Amino acid sequence: MQETKIPSQQLQQRILGRQQLLLPLVGRAGVLEAITQLGYVQIDSINVVERAHHHVLFNRVKNYQPQWLDELLEQKQIFEYWSHAAAYLPMADFRFSLYRKTQFGHKHWFAPDDQHMREVRARIRAEGPLKAADFAKTTQANGLWWDWQPAKKALEQLFMQGELMVVRRERFQKVFDLTERVLPAGIDCRVPTEQEYAQHLIERFLQAQVAGTAAQICYLRPGMKAAVTRLLKEFVAGGLLQSFSFAGQCYFATLASDDVPSAPQPVLFLNPFDNLLIQRQRLQHWFGLDYQIEVYVPAAKRKFGYYSLPVFFGHVAAGLMDVKAQRPLRQLDLQHLQIANEWLVERQFSQQFATALQAYAAFNGCDTVVLKRAEPEILRWFNEEISPQLNAVG
Repeated sequence: MQETKIPSQQLQQRILGRQQLLLPLVGRAGVLEAITQLGYVQIDSINVVERAHHHVLFNRVKNYQPQWLDELLEQKQIFEYWSHAAAYLPMADFRFSLYRKTQFGHKHWFAPDDQHMREVRARIRAEGPLKAADFAKTTQANGLWWDWQPAKKALEQLFMQGELMVVRRERFQKVFDLTERVLPAGIDCRVPTEQEYAQHLIERFLQAQVAGTAAQICYLRPGMKAAVTRLLKEFVAGGLLQSFSFAGQCYFATLASDDVPSAPQPVLFLNPFDNLLIQRQRLQHWFGLDYQIEVYVPAAKRKFGYYSLPVFFGHVAAGLMDVKAQRPLRQLDLQHLQIANEWLVERQFSQQFATALQAYAAFNGCDTVVLKRAEPEILRWFNEEISPQLNAVG
């Protein structure tokens, strides 16, 4: 296969368009549209700033309100399960979660405890939705001792194998109920074949990301690469997809080109778990950004900061921003800011950066922004160009 030089800016714009990052969606319906287009939104518990799933949607839905996500879950238009990680998924895709669920009859992260699973299942059936904390160690009338740790394992096992679903979260704790009581009427519950599941992975990935390798399409879906590779080749042979070589790898893409909206270049602060960023090799291939989240890196070995957000100006990766919300002070700390020098003299970038920063601070419940660490030229730029705009808006 010949190495093909893809027009990078054109492809970058197409990817941003498919990622719903060029034109904002609107309202609760926009939240559902974003999740459906992306295929999933990853759930993450880190809360030094607003959690990942809300940040991902904030970047795509105008005036995003976190309760809209809760309402969609309550209305059974989305559900919680596993994509490559814990995620919100469109209920229209529920059938394809069954393929993974059938693999968890024997073991998830730990061996199933059949006795605790029976007891947990029975309590939920009798009492209604429960969370792990409801199984705190107490003596029941029947003499049973409940220990939350085995109960939590049983809840997660029953959830992963499909017998329980999440109906809501309370202080970020999952509240579970029986699947039969959660699913909306008429939902398709046929377990997909391996080929049907492979086709679903291909379609959802290319819908959201334009192009991908077989390995990227199968990211953290063990055992699926052979089936996906076989089907990709069949689709190319049948004229349904195109293939090309880029950066030494075989990529597959849809045939149709997108109408990329002509919109002003926004400045975006992207979450580390954003759908655009989650596969770092893709990020480096298409946007030239070598990025690593350092949450899991020991403090002494971090090169930039604990929770850094890539800063994009349209399709260009312009810098990094490590953030922390000091909630009692209503203050957003920029623990470390790095912006490429070429953008420090670009007036449009400065204006868009200040606007985006003001909105992001407000999203985190903060009234003020404090820059803690930056190179001297960036500190000077921030004080001269950004701070006055923040004060003017505030």
